[in-house]
Amino acid sequence: MITATVGTVVAFFAVLGLFLYLVTVFNGLIRLKVNIDKAWANIDVLLKQRHDLVPNLVAVVKGYKDFEQKTLTDLTAARTASLGAVSLSDKAQAAETLTGSLNRLFAVVENYPQLKAQQNFLELQKTLSDLESQVADRRSFYNDTVAAYNARIAQFPDVLLAGGMKLTRRDLFQAAEGEKGIVQVNLAAS
Repeated sequence: MITATVGTVVAFFAVLGLFLYLVTVFNGLIRLKVNIDKAWANIDVLLKQRHDLVPNLVAVVKGYKDFEQKTLTDLTAARTASLGAVSLSDKAQAAETLTGSLNRLFAVVENYPQLKAQQNFLELQKTLSDLESQVADRRSFYNDTVAAYNARIAQFPDVLLAGGMKLTRRDLFQAAEGEKGIVQVNLAAS
């Protein structure tokens, strides 16, 4: 009788331990999933702020009649593509394209000392630079969270529960192929 009671108690605690373990794994996976969504939302807010500044920057630069129109056209097209991106990978690629367009604009501005000295331009440039730094920081946090999530859903025994929860691998926020190369800057006066 005592061995049956001990066996029942041991079985009860084993089942309870397994249940608590599964709940802990489940909650951990959900927490990582929510953190990924939160991290992306934080990036998205910063990208929206950057999008909102681009028309102001274009308006300030357009005041200089000799300014290269192709640079402004490329920047406007990159902003439009960024605003129209739907999937995370499309948004990431569009954000990188917009960053490249902004970098090219700032490189071209080096040939326009009057524009570089204008207060509105300087303020916009500083704000955009600050936003770029914040995006880089948030992107790093996002990628760390995605890497932890992807590792967890691939590890045994978490993979068993993740499969039942229909959790799938997430993509990292990566630089577009065209943005990985070395940027050529011509410092010769034109």
